[in-house]
Amino acid sequence: MKLDVIKLDGSKAGSVDLGEDIFDLEPRADILHRVVRWQRNKAQAGTHKVKTRSEVSYSTKKIYRQKGTGGARHGARSAPIFRGGGIYKGPVVRSHGHDLPKKVRMLGLKLALSAKAKAGELIVIESAASDGKTGALAKQVKELGWKRALIIDGAEVNEDFAKAARNIEGLDILPTMGANVYDILKRDTLVLTKAGVEALEARLK
Repeated sequence: MKLDVIKLDGSKAGSVDLGEDIFDLEPRADILHRVVRWQRNKAQAGTHKVKTRSEVSYSTKKIYRQKGTGGARHGARSAPIFRGGGIYKGPVVRSHGHDLPKKVRMLGLKLALSAKAKAGELIVIESAASDGKTGALAKQVKELGWKRALIIDGAEVNEDFAKAARNIEGLDILPTMGANVYDILKRDTLVLTKAGVEALEARLK
């Protein structure tokens, strides 16, 4: 499939052929859901922790005699039924990550790119280059109508462009190896550089 290429000033710069096996697939919500869930679970810190009965700071002395009180038998104040006692089956430090086959992850990225192309939310620019001035880039972005956009460049991001884009709200830039399903889907506009298109096609072949 062919797509027009533009410059950051809005002028045309030819066209580019996009591989149909990457940018023209039928969307599958089940695959996208699996990949996003895998990403978010992997990113979860899992550092939540409560103290169990053996960890709370309490004396282990028997709180009252075994018989004759008319109450239930108890050995220590650290029991979960008492205020300040240990928590029963509470959260512990653990990883929330789970395995997902590499082929499914690759397919998820292809489907995310295809979904943006089919929705008309995919734009290809000639290059992501700037003089490092945030004001000038912000003006260009506003004129292009990008509000929540993700720019994916080639193997490396232009340092001056990254510096200029750093303080523009709603604009993010990633190298090709950083391209992922979650970041692509949560933005309104996906912007690829020509170098980014080539690198993505080489990565996903």
